[in-house]
Amino acid sequence: MKYLLSVGTALMCLVASIQAQDSLQPSRLEEVVVTGTGTQHRLKDVPVQTEIITRRELETYGGRSIEEILSGLTASFAFNEDDMGSQMQMNGLGNAYILILIDGKRLHGDNGGQNDLGLIDPSRIERIEIVKGAASALYGSDAIAGVINIITRKYDRDGLLVENTTRGGSYGDVRQHNAVGIAVGKVSSLTNFNIQHSDGWQNTATEDPRQTEFPIYDSRNMTVNRHTNWQLAERLTYTPIPALELYAEGTVYRKRIYRPSGKYAAVDVKTYDLAYRNSSASVGGKWTATERAVVTLDVDWNRHAYDYVFTDTTLVDGYDPFGNFTHYFPYFPDQRNLQSDQRRTMAHLKGIFELPASNRLSAGLEVRHDWLRAPMRVDHGGTVTDNTEALYLQDEFSLWRALQLTGGLRLDRNQQFGAHLTPKLSTMVRAAEWLRLRAAWSQGFKTPTPKEQHYRYVREMNGTYLYLGNADLRPQTSNYGSLSAELALGRLSLTVAGYINKVKDMINLVTIPNYRAPEEYQSQYELHKTRQYQNIEDARTLGVDVNVRYAFKDFAVGGSYSYLDTEANTYDSNHDRMHKVIIDGMSHHKGSWFATWNHTFHRPYRLGLGLYGRASSKRYYELNGNGKAYHIWRLASTHDLLCHAIQSRGLSLRLEGGIDNIFNYVDRTPHGLHLGTTTPGRRVYASLTLRFKQGKTSFNTIKTNSKQNNYEED
Repeated sequence: MKYLLSVGTALMCLVASIQAQDSLQPSRLEEVVVTGTGTQHRLKDVPVQTEIITRRELETYGGRSIEEILSGLTASFAFNEDDMGSQMQMNGLGNAYILILIDGKRLHGDNGGQNDLGLIDPSRIERIEIVKGAASALYGSDAIAGVINIITRKYDRDGLLVENTTRGGSYGDVRQHNAVGIAVGKVSSLTNFNIQHSDGWQNTATEDPRQTEFPIYDSRNMTVNRHTNWQLAERLTYTPIPALELYAEGTVYRKRIYRPSGKYAAVDVKTYDLAYRNSSASVGGKWTATERAVVTLDVDWNRHAYDYVFTDTTLVDGYDPFGNFTHYFPYFPDQRNLQSDQRRTMAHLKGIFELPASNRLSAGLEVRHDWLRAPMRVDHGGTVTDNTEALYLQDEFSLWRALQLTGGLRLDRNQQFGAHLTPKLSTMVRAAEWLRLRAAWSQGFKTPTPKEQHYRYVREMNGTYLYLGNADLRPQTSNYGSLSAELALGRLSLTVAGYINKVKDMINLVTIPNYRAPEEYQSQYELHKTRQYQNIEDARTLGVDVNVRYAFKDFAVGGSYSYLDTEANTYDSNHDRMHKVIIDGMSHHKGSWFATWNHTFHRPYRLGLGLYGRASSKRYYELNGNGKAYHIWRLASTHDLLCHAIQSRGLSLRLEGGIDNIFNYVDRTPHGLHLGTTTPGRRVYASLTLRFKQGKTSFNTIKTNSKQNNYEED
């Protein structure tokens, strides 16, 4: 609490020292959000506590990736990027407990592992909505820590849109975004293509001495390897009548991670690259039956495949051309070895009904089928499946103007673990025009993923490490409670939110004695360490989040602070007892802050400047040492050419540039140990956006649900 009070006092003093001016930017509290309840609310009136990162904030910050955006603009997140993904944490809980949505649809990545957030193109983002905890009945598995909903930009004007953004930066960072939108009458199309490349970087050439037989100071291992990924996305929309909108969309995504080879066997010698193949297809529609009834239907198919692509002749366990398993099967350069192929099919039917007495009822049905094939890593012939169905009801009602209640029930039924009912309840009290109080209580339910149950993986790191699934895992349940207060005093907004999240039967990797490994692995390998997914008894996270913002003419300042404490009870197999541990990756204190200035110079030119900072205290890890505390500063600028001669032809031009990590902080901890942050040090970047728009507004643009995220809202 003393840290909370000191930070809050400092921010309030900063606000008080700034001289007020005449006009005020449009309040972010007027932004319309949808994630907390699945229905539209102004941010100031939503009954479920919601954080938002607006489009203006995104453009001024100029983040190269979603990881950079979330860690830089809110204190609730922590990242530690590596080849396998982003290793994201949200209020102390990791990837497996965070539900990531793109326009309300689940991001499909590595089930039970790390999501590849490269699937999200920052140039397409309209806004980001963040809901903490399993607070809504609309979201089931994977939402125990919370929900991140990425709202993308849409195009529904008659005419033509052509957009190109080219960005370059330090360490060979190149990003290219292209969009083409065409709308004619009742049909519209939006095509997006983006490509991203980085040469990677090496923060240290020193290996972890605990994982090497002798000191190594010239390793070729990279902190982040060179990689390239590209994505093609298409969305077609058909509106036969104003009350009905139909759509079809799909994406294709490819990523390759290039791994350098060194001279130290089992440490930095790499004979294969990593390749990812993602694709998706969706169809659906929205029917506004009456002013009081809206029905939506979405059917999605997603695939995430992961391969080794060999760069040298290598003898590994594999399958011959006839499908027979063979020890030390030879793979030659450019040949692939499938590691996993995960596919998911979902159907979601939802209705929203306005009822008498200020009631709004949401009801939905979800059907989900998961399919995993991993010939080298899964029993049961290399293929497992899982099926889940869910029903939910949610009622939003106002007893009177000052009190809003939202109650919900969600019933999940899994083919292995049966049915489970989770209640949700949240309320908002408008104590005064300038003060809103919110409270929430909810339960969560999450079944083990097929990978957590059946996956087996051998990793060589100066010794053989065996990772095992566990078919005897139990489902995880959670209890989440929060209290928050939001003050809106003219130009000042301040939110303080406290929460506690208790997870029962939490699934985590636990080190077990090597003699408990399957016999075939004991006979084939000299095991150094064996780790298995197990249910630990329970885990608890609690914390306080503070957000403050002050805006006046052309200028805005603010920041966020997060205090976090975690605890888990786990079984110590070496001493046959339970003991308490800190959840890996936790830091007690994180913060972010900003000061921005945006000014239009008599119309031909608009300038934006932003100074940002983020900081974290020590990050705790049970096995490999703690990550160091750090603070990082960033300077960003935007330049818009508003010349009438250019705009009259439908053209617009924007230049962005900046410096990240101004003071060149780098963590030189030996490779293989957990780092507080993987930043390579000071980085500069610049980008240029050219946009051409021509045409007139069609009736699609007057729909209330599209006003908030159209390309024409520039």
